[in-house]
Amino acid sequence: MIRVLLADDHSIVRAGLRRIVEECEEMTVVAEAADGMQAIAQAHIHSPDVVVVDISMPGMDGLEVIGHLLTQIPGLPVLVLTMYEEEQYVVRAFEAGARGYLTKQSAPEQLVSAIRRVVTGGRYLTEKTAELLALRVARGADGRSLLDQLSTRELQVLRRLAMGHTNREIADAYHISIKTVDTYRFRLLKKLNLRNNAELSRFAIQNRLIEL
Repeated sequence: MIRVLLADDHSIVRAGLRRIVEECEEMTVVAEAADGMQAIAQAHIHSPDVVVVDISMPGMDGLEVIGHLLTQIPGLPVLVLTMYEEEQYVVRAFEAGARGYLTKQSAPEQLVSAIRRVVTGGRYLTEKTAELLALRVARGADGRSLLDQLSTRELQVLRRLAMGHTNREIADAYHISIKTVDTYRFRLLKKLNLRNNAELSRFAIQNRLIEL
């Protein structure tokens, strides 16, 4: 029996995912989580065989969850299930250590297969995400976007600034100083050629880094 932990901040989505998973006789959902901290706690309590995690969650986002989980429970398979198809998220998820990347639109048809693949040590990509990665490789260094210049932490700070989080809230979330947050903000403005937080928010929305 494959033991699954579902982490998504929408209860209706979790209910749908649970139904898909448990229609498969060889799988069971052992726990659910509505945010990143809950996901990490439930993973320690229930020792799942795989964690299915969304990227966009309150507090700690999915990319952070992957990093914490794999630091604390090395080898734990993590499958990203998200609405985002953007190349940036696909690349960052695999850099963080995810074994698979699946969009919610594909979940009804592919979730069970994706879980089987990552639990047995494989990797899982939809046709669309595989194409995005292939195009990224084909473009090479000269074809990289502005977002490619950002570190994963800069991308995370950008998302939080765009969502209206204060520097103090960002500092507390990442256990860094407010001065360090200011430094990240300065780098973001410089790298993206922007002037203020309003323009950072507009940039994040245009690049689908946050949900409206």
